[in-house]
Amino acid sequence: MSNDRWIWDATATLEALGAASVALWLWEPDRDRIRFTGAARPLGLGPLVPEGSGAALKALTHPQDRAVAGELLRVQPPGTAVELRLRMLGGEQGLWRGVWLEDGVRAAGMVAAETRIAVSGLDGLTGLLDRRTFVSLVQEKLQESADQVLVVADLDRFRRLNEALGHERADLVLAALGGRLAAAFPSEALTARVGEDEFAVLTPRGRPGPEEVLRQALEQPLRISGLDIHPTLSLGAVEILSGESADAAELLRRAELAVETAKAEGRGSAVSYGRTLETDGLSRLALEGDLRGAIGRGELRPHYQPIVNLTTGALSGFEALVRWNHPRRGLLAPDAFLDLCDEMGLISELGAYMQCDAAVQLARWRHDHWAAGELTVSVNLSTTEVYRPGLVNDIIRIRKETGLPPGALKLEVTENDVMRDPDQAAIILTALKEAGAGLALDDFGTGFSSLSYLARLPFDTLKIDRYFVRTMATNEGSAKIVSSVIKLGRDLSLEVVAEGVESAQIARRLRALGCNYGQGYGYAPALSPQEAEVYLNESYVDGSAPVKPRG
Repeated sequence: MSNDRWIWDATATLEALGAASVALWLWEPDRDRIRFTGAARPLGLGPLVPEGSGAALKALTHPQDRAVAGELLRVQPPGTAVELRLRMLGGEQGLWRGVWLEDGVRAAGMVAAETRIAVSGLDGLTGLLDRRTFVSLVQEKLQESADQVLVVADLDRFRRLNEALGHERADLVLAALGGRLAAAFPSEALTARVGEDEFAVLTPRGRPGPEEVLRQALEQPLRISGLDIHPTLSLGAVEILSGESADAAELLRRAELAVETAKAEGRGSAVSYGRTLETDGLSRLALEGDLRGAIGRGELRPHYQPIVNLTTGALSGFEALVRWNHPRRGLLAPDAFLDLCDEMGLISELGAYMQCDAAVQLARWRHDHWAAGELTVSVNLSTTEVYRPGLVNDIIRIRKETGLPPGALKLEVTENDVMRDPDQAAIILTALKEAGAGLALDDFGTGFSSLSYLARLPFDTLKIDRYFVRTMATNEGSAKIVSSVIKLGRDLSLEVVAEGVESAQIARRLRALGCNYGQGYGYAPALSPQEAEVYLNESYVDGSAPVKPRG
């Protein structure tokens, strides 16, 4: 044998595979055995090394591929290709590729991180289709003779989630939701991640509808790094009738426009596309121009929603909620313009104005009405405001100018605001408490907090998010959350306020659970200062808070 002839030996093979982060595998179905050589452990395939079973492999398979994994691992004709996606170390996605050998009883191939095997069309974080591939495949699906629906789901408050958890843990949330989405729909449906916090699905119209399937699958609690997260979705849908000529990219744009409208209506909303949404998009640009200077012109003013003692029925206080008295469009709710305020850098200015105006109004009521001595008013703080320099001094100044006693002016912050920087938040909240502000933790149950922080922060009130209160009669999970928050408040000696009390039945159920206070349309919507004063007078004359239905 010639000396210059080179023989590939086992040591060189192992070194080359390790350096390339690739492993070779051999699958023997009659023995239910997988054997590896190469970089199996570094790739995160420890449960399969050095030998594993088909069941162990399926456990590591990407959720969307599990339905076909069993079939692919059965004996196949020689030359049949094998391809699966695996979950690997650090949340990375891997590809398992190979072929059935000539003897017909074994398959062999390689496994590597997806980045090592260039495969287009998949989102690297979730393993779902990426936007470009989704649009392409939707276009093909439109040729089928079936009524279909395209739904886009936007994860509510994702920006706050990013701020509270950091990008790495927020990515874990997205990856988990992607896995849930893939597992919720049959293989013929198309599922994709089409934006940073947006998912999409195209599926035949059926019962239950895809909107319901999406909510049932994705709006379940998650626990990430010790934090409980309760995701909610804003949904936009487009109906596609059989035989309808349509462009996939245009359909996706319409669904995303519907999502934007749903988000403006509030967390957890759903909107179907209609032609009227197109004019709404143009009107948003005009609204931005009108918003500049609106605070100085006195167009943005507090309205006051009553907070009622559920045990006695007495009026306890108000929450100040901003409304825009637009000169042409009439009275606008905050969902129509608060995001614009944030984008334009007006949130801090608006917040300072709301605190001052609401405090002055409360001081006037307490002075003019002998029975209003214990009345309080709550004002929301945005994330920007919580960490704004000068906030504590502003509260000290407002209390000095109005003469309000400690706790009469309450400031509401969300769990996400606190978890953005828990240590700094603790310092700020303690300073606000010492300055005489009452402190309420708003939307409790929806965020990303740890109970260890709650126990050491100076809150005096917990507010249960309206979503859980509204759905507690029909959703077992919501009912458990409401009951748990009430018990937690009792254990920590905190007052508990339930938002979203829309009927006497809900009020009775909350009272039976031991909830202290309630607010919602069951008592009254947010009232103008004049309407709120009438409400206040009637509550003291009647001895209980009157019911002022919407409209």
